[in-house]
Amino acid sequence: MSRKITMKEVAKAAGVAPMTVSRAFKSNSAVNADTRARVMKAAEELGYVFDSAASNLRSRKSGFVAAIIPSLNNANFAATIGAMSSVLEQHGLQILLGYTGYSIDEEERLIAQLLRRSPEAIVLTGGHHTDRARKLLANATVPIVETWDLPENPVEHVVGFSNTTAMRELVDHLVQTGFDRIAFLGGDATGDLRGQARLAGFLEALGRHGLDASRLVCAGPAPIGMREGALAMADLLGRFPDTEAVVCVSDLSAFGALTECQRRGIRVPEDIAIAGFGAYDISAYAHPTLTTIEAFSTEIGRKTGQLIVRLLRSDGPPAGPQKEEICPRLVIRQSAP
Repeated sequence: MSRKITMKEVAKAAGVAPMTVSRAFKSNSAVNADTRARVMKAAEELGYVFDSAASNLRSRKSGFVAAIIPSLNNANFAATIGAMSSVLEQHGLQILLGYTGYSIDEEERLIAQLLRRSPEAIVLTGGHHTDRARKLLANATVPIVETWDLPENPVEHVVGFSNTTAMRELVDHLVQTGFDRIAFLGGDATGDLRGQARLAGFLEALGRHGLDASRLVCAGPAPIGMREGALAMADLLGRFPDTEAVVCVSDLSAFGALTECQRRGIRVPEDIAIAGFGAYDISAYAHPTLTTIEAFSTEIGRKTGQLIVRLLRSDGPPAGPQKEEICPRLVIRQSAP
């Protein structure tokens, strides 16, 4: 059996201290390029393999950030995770991903499970959690960042936007365009809490304009995709055939609603206008193109990654909870000009 090469042997060959060898293998350490190159050359010649797990145990650093998202196949959440990962990787951090299926009870279970693995930070989607989850997070000794929302009572740090405010802006546009009979197509109240915040914005805006807010169609439990959007649109047309405009909880459901209209020979936007939320790629390539809300999912991920790096930096984190507010943008296109 071959003998395992030790860190001390690499240090001797490179002419440095063993601690320098350890630091040289960590991408975020302050080891100059020449020294790192000398250590790597010695390690390669000796056949040394750096034991990151043992090093993490000694330093009590896991090297990963836990991120919890509602869905694995949502392009916006994927963009957020991708951008965040790109920032964190530059500082030697990796993402350990969990998904809830839009269940806050599952989120609670994941938080408890991930905390046992000593993450260096936890990133959550949204600001609604079970009481036990909030207690677990409050007792955690690592930074907590809530994203995709602006909770009234944040756990700690926030990178997000108000779904309610963004939806109010979309409804205001439709009303100013001349629509009075406006419907909302979304999920039930037990799943997508950001969707419920969008519904709240819809209801607030219609109330402010003195318009009827009874045209609400539930498309079922989250996630609400194209199929659910099409079925909900069929339900809407049957119950409220005089509807002039439809606001959908997402672009995917809006695309489904659009295709249902096309199957029925209903012209969009001439007979009925349709708007979505999220600025998915499909919204720009649908025919007609979909009016939507750009939530800047990549920017959310980038800012979250940068915030985590600041919170973990060796010279001390920023004082107090940090808030990075994203400003969504109304994108007016052909489906609701």
